[in-house]
Parts: sequence; C-alpha cells; structure tokens
Amino acid sequence: MKLFWLLLSLSILLFLFLLIIFTKLTILVNYYHHNDNDDLKVEFKVWFGLIKYKINVPLIKIDDDSPSIVVKSHTNMGGGPAKEAKPEHKLTQVTKKDVLTNLKNAQELLHRVFNLHVIVRKFFQKVTIKKIEWQSLIGVGDAAYTGMAAGALWAIKGGITGLLSHYLKLKASPQISITPHFQAAIIQTRLTCIFQFRIGHAILAGLKLIKFWKGGKPHFKSKTEVSNEKTKSI
Repeated sequence: MKLFWLLLSLSILLFLFLLIIFTKLTILVNYYHHNDNDDLKVEFKVWFGLIKYKINVPLIKIDDDSPSIVVKSHTNMGGGPAKEAKPEHKLTQVTKKDVLTNLKNAQELLHRVFNLHVIVRKFFQKVTIKKIEWQSLIGVGDAAYTGMAAGALWAIKGGITGLLSHYLKLKASPQISITPHFQAAIIQTRLTCIFQFRIGHAILAGLKLIKFWKGGKPHFKSKTEVSNEKTKSI
C-alpha cells in the first residue's frame, strides 16, 4: 500500500513538472507616454488566461516645480576646491609586455561575452512575438523640425523592429505609425507587445546562466603571467 502511494505521488510530481515545462507563458506589455506622464502595464498569463498576474507600474513623472530631479555634479581630483586643484600630468610607458597582456585580457573578455551572447540568443530564438503595435504622435512646434523629428523616429523604430525580427520570432507584422503634429509641441506614444515562450525554455536558459556565472569573472592576466607563458612556449 505504501508503495502504491509513493508511486502515485511520484507520478503526480512528474506530471506537474512536465506540465510546467511545456506550459506557454504569455506576456502582454502596454506602455503609454504623453509628454511628461508615463504608464506601464505588464500582464502574465498561462493556460489561456486561467491564471493571470498583472503589474501596473506608474513611472516617474517629471515635476517642473521640484528641483530635486535636477542634479549637477562635479568631480575633482584631490580634496581641495576646484579652483585650487592643479592639473596632474602623468607619463605612462607602454612596453611590449603591456601590449601582450592587454591582448590576452581582451581575448578572455571576448570569449566570455560570446558565450553569454550564445546563451541569450538561443533563448530569444524560442520567444515568439505575437503582436507589436507602436503608434506615436510627435510635434516640436515647427513644421520643418517636426518633419525631421518624425523621420528620425521612423529610423529608430525601424532599427528596433529589425533587431526584434532578427533575434526573436515574429508571428505578425509590426503595426507602426508616426503622426506629425505641425501646430504644437507634443510627444505621445503607445506601445503594445505580446510575447510568448515555454517556461521550460526559460528554466533551461536560467540554468545555463547560473552555470556560466559560476565559472567566475574572467581571469585577466598580469604581465608576469604573460611573460611566464611566453618563456614556457620557448
């Protein structure tokens, strides 16, 4: 009898695990911006909307009457005032060992970045974009400058959608529109996106990232290590 309940429990756990692995997660993103006001809503859905979770993020609004968001900083070498600080001139001698060390370190960094890029790109290939709608209204108060701004915004949107279509799977053509407003200064945009992927693919990518970061930071070589490697090779 105990064996029966044990097998039943294991079967239920295995079923739930496989159910989670093959479940598709749908993410709906709605972003609205009007001049200085922003609003972001994110909704997560599984099992055709049977389980939902919504996040409403009221983004920071710019307050023209508050000086707290205007930050002016000045960095000065030394502890005295800026007017008392004197420029410091330092001569650095670059040797052959320095060049070899920098090349070795750059190669190690590129290797780490490439491996991370491969993990992220493989996951992105499993992500499907089911919908993209991006409408914008722009005006700067001058007809000529408004036309230039609208053209620049078209280029930005085209570049972003091109990157998305390159790394992710697009199921529907992006619906993009830009309306110039020649009489007033206004910036308004509304973005709606629907992403979908299997939870198992996200778990696998997360495990790969954990394994990647467990490898530690890239080991940058010192001039002594590079010199020793060169001696051994000779």
